[in-house]
Amino acid sequence: MSSISESHRLVVVGGGVAGLDVATHVARKGTGDRQLEVTLIDREPAYVWKPMLHTIAAGTSDAGAQETVYAAQARGHGFRYEYGEAIGVDRYAREVKLAPLVIDGEEIVPTRTISYDTLVLAVGSRANDFGTPGVAEHCASIDSRSDAIAFNDRLRVELVKSVGAGQPLTVGIVGGGATGVELAAELIEAAAVVEQYGVFGASNHLRVVLIESGPRLLAPFPEKVAAAAQTKLEQLGVIVRTGTRVIAVDPTGFRLSGDELVSAGLKVWAAGIKAPPLLDSLNDLERTRSGQLVVGPTLAVPRDPHIYALGDCASPQLPGRDTPVPATAQAANQHARYLCRHLPALIAGKQVRPASYQDFGSLVSLGGFDAYGTLGRFGFFEGGFIRGRVAQLGHAMLYRSYQARLHGLWKGTLLWLIDTLGRRVRPNARLS
Repeated sequence: MSSISESHRLVVVGGGVAGLDVATHVARKGTGDRQLEVTLIDREPAYVWKPMLHTIAAGTSDAGAQETVYAAQARGHGFRYEYGEAIGVDRYAREVKLAPLVIDGEEIVPTRTISYDTLVLAVGSRANDFGTPGVAEHCASIDSRSDAIAFNDRLRVELVKSVGAGQPLTVGIVGGGATGVELAAELIEAAAVVEQYGVFGASNHLRVVLIESGPRLLAPFPEKVAAAAQTKLEQLGVIVRTGTRVIAVDPTGFRLSGDELVSAGLKVWAAGIKAPPLLDSLNDLERTRSGQLVVGPTLAVPRDPHIYALGDCASPQLPGRDTPVPATAQAANQHARYLCRHLPALIAGKQVRPASYQDFGSLVSLGGFDAYGTLGRFGFFEGGFIRGRVAQLGHAMLYRSYQARLHGLWKGTLLWLIDTLGRRVRPNARLS
């Protein structure tokens, strides 16, 4: 009987919807006569489903109740978790460089490298400021768990201060995509909830302005969805400005074309997407204008078969598609499933079918107020519009189905039950 030779080092950078799925399901598998040794790298200690980040930012969800701790997931599923921020890839030495780990100004762990035989990049995306002056200095982003928690910490302080001073707090959001629209609604809901718990006048003191440069909100959605969402937001008191371009940001607010100033105490930039700075270390590979890595039908980089990329940081060139695969959680999930099934065979040099993408529709949730969605065009379905309870249930089921895939059906169902019971005994907003 032949023994298993030295293990194959598979490194996954990015523990989001795609990266954590791949690490969880590929660990403990083999490729030919070699065992896969899987390492997951992420700069956060825990994972939160990205479509929920706006609820954590607003305070209508608690990160602690929704997160998956990487160290615990790694222990339970047989992979290694490395805490740190990947800042460079040397594809010739096959190494990933990690930034020093600094806590309270003290360097705890110096710069280090992790070697790989195969690298999977699932580092997601960041909001794109398009070079607008002042965005980096004055705007918050909601791209990660820590971003969302930090924004909520500041929001709660500023809202209490505004109520105490009798002055309104304006939150300005740039970007009328799903993140901006959903965050605007969650902020209105959060103010109403904290008012019920003693911050009297919170709703009257919170003013939300949503600015979109395009002609309407939710550009990827059908116009019917966009119109319904804008109507509901305006009914809730959100000031919606479409066809409005921000040319600069300063401490007082947003400077618009025509030299108009929209004052805002808290400013959020949720417009556009671009690849994280890590991919700048791979400039000798083909990338899109927004910095995504161009990958082939198996999600491998054409010029480097040792590197795969998926999710928002990748632009797959798939057979039979004339348009790029959208940068959505749905696409990332489908391609993560593909690699979970086929990556061991690909590493072993076997031929596998190419990846594909099927649009199953899109959903946008305005908190507890309403939800809207479209059905994809597949099978007997030819698209369609849903709203209200059905759309809200669909939005919730997307999250619960991912939990079940990540943790197993039994544990996923138990987490759902715990979360449901917790919402009955905990406040509906983060208050401390």
